Amino acid sequence: MDSSKKTMLFSVPEKKSEMSQIMSEVYMALKEKGYDPLCQLVGYVMSGDPTYITSYKNARAMITRLERDEIIEELFAFYINEHLEKEIQ
Repeated sequence: MDSSKKTMLFSVPEKKSEMSQIMSEVYMALKEKGYDPLCQLVGYVMSGDPTYITSYKNARAMITRLERDEIIEELFAFYINEHLEKEIQ
């Protein structure tokens, strides 16, 4: 079979892995600077204002690489999988 005609598979987990890494680093930077990460992240996601995120350890630049709607989608997916789906079973 000609290798140029093979179907390419794209893996979505890479995006989730990137999101997980970025969120972890942003969270730690906020904690280290003495901020409440939950409040700061909610402020950022709701407003789109990157100044809610510290520039310490490049956290602000990292968080802006993620789409806010993708962050919200991931949070809902996690909540549904961890809480609602378990209640149904």
